[in-house]
Amino acid sequence: MTDNPKFAVIGGGSWATAIAKMLCVNLPEIAWYMRNTYAIEHIKMNKHNPNYLSSVEFDTNKLKLTNDINEAVAYADYVIFAIPSAFLKGELEKLTVSLKDKVIFSAIKGIVPETSLIVGEHFHKIYDIPYDNIGVITGPCHAEEVALERLSYLTIACGDDEKAKVMATNLNSHYIKTKTSDDIIGTEYAAMLKNIYSIAAGIAHGLGYGDNFQALLMSNAIREMKKYIKKVHKMKRNINDSAYLGDLLVTGYSIFSRNRMFGNMIGKGYTVKSAQMEMSMVAEGYYATKSAYKLNEEYKAKTPIINAVYDILYEGKEPKKVFKKLTEKLD
Repeated sequence: MTDNPKFAVIGGGSWATAIAKMLCVNLPEIAWYMRNTYAIEHIKMNKHNPNYLSSVEFDTNKLKLTNDINEAVAYADYVIFAIPSAFLKGELEKLTVSLKDKVIFSAIKGIVPETSLIVGEHFHKIYDIPYDNIGVITGPCHAEEVALERLSYLTIACGDDEKAKVMATNLNSHYIKTKTSDDIIGTEYAAMLKNIYSIAAGIAHGLGYGDNFQALLMSNAIREMKKYIKKVHKMKRNINDSAYLGDLLVTGYSIFSRNRMFGNMIGKGYTVKSAQMEMSMVAEGYYATKSAYKLNEEYKAKTPIINAVYDILYEGKEPKKVFKKLTEKLD
């Protein structure tokens, strides 16, 4: 690996745009792949993404924009995937360039539906990438606040601490503070699970539950997350660290949270389909709910909140009745 590695961002959404913005602070050039050719041409002419975080102005001399994923991957040593997990398999099927000599970082907060694996496990098991070449970028950090340059914190997890440090250094700036972790599996599962709990928080809000119940819900959610992750990958971790509890809180409470917004709509009476059509962005927690629920048939962690969200989203049960039962199970 070179002393001055090259970076590529895969994805054209808000989080991909935020990551591109962070990298451009420190790097002379990055490759940026997105499917939308109109967006690429718009960025070249107008210096901003027309669809996401349009207030972010880019120095286009630093951007190697392409709608060919192979061109972006071939260019880079470090490849950051920041696309919805539901679309990952389809994008990877376009690859003819090998990933074997790349360091892969996931900024995807979800499970790959086709394999029911978190993204790091998907790359390891399906593409035979060693865990030392796989990393995770997690929060607490919303793309919208990166655009506003509000102080934010990221946790960078990788089996190889030096590679985690390389990524952390290149994302760091006066408004982005970074730390590293060796808990690749735990931080990625936490990033996936917190979206489910955010949907639960949104449903509660939509149903008219107040701040007191929301606080209780989040308190139970972090304990439920701890039990689930411990079943999946047992190691010493502090569940109160920002990568777990902090990311859960910002996703559960923030007005920028698409999962909370999705849940709020469900609580107010929208069907799943109508809520999805109303939103311009993907709520990762919808797909994560089914995967986490099915995986837990094997792990058997006690997960009343995940079960409640699953019953509402996939079994078509009435949110009001489901949450009334849930309130009896929380403490």
